[in-house]
Amino acid sequence: MAKTRKEQIYQVAGELFKQKGYHATSMRDLASQLGIQGGSLYAHISGKEELLVEVIGHSADLFDAALEPLRHLEAPPTERLRLALAAHIDVVAHNLNSATVFFHEWQHLSPESHRRLAERRDRVESFYRDLLAEGMATGVFRPDLDIKLAAFLILSAANWTYVWYRSDGPLGPQDIADRYTAMLLRGLLLKAP
Repeated sequence: MAKTRKEQIYQVAGELFKQKGYHATSMRDLASQLGIQGGSLYAHISGKEELLVEVIGHSADLFDAALEPLRHLEAPPTERLRLALAAHIDVVAHNLNSATVFFHEWQHLSPESHRRLAERRDRVESFYRDLLAEGMATGVFRPDLDIKLAAFLILSAANWTYVWYRSDGPLGPQDIADRYTAMLLRGLLLKAP
């Protein structure tokens, strides 16, 4: 199915924001990439921040959609962690442009947009915190875990993948997730494997 002009604008904006950064990307750059006049952009969008909000919001939606089915899955916390990392890294690997913008360009949002999008981003962090708390409560994970720091560790590993991941590299998203899970579980489990 062909993309609408608005979808094309958002896609190209994500590519340019990744390559050049939000502030260094001009509306003229965007129009040039799309092969249209600069003024024509405003028939489709209200301004540059709308583009940033859309790109970041799209990534938030992708992460939420990937993790939400696992939130109440009937599976041990260890298996849900493995599945979550696989889903999370898959989103990063298949959406490198928007993932890069998602992780780097937050500071350019207006306070209102930042607040709205931060609430959505925080759902991802709460997923991992809840999973860790459940693992501790059921005696699977160590009782002395610092849930906040452990969640940050998991998120840092999964999120930072965008920096070095290459689709033509030796490891696919599932391989990376499996290796990360194995390493993380050595520190999380009450009894290491």
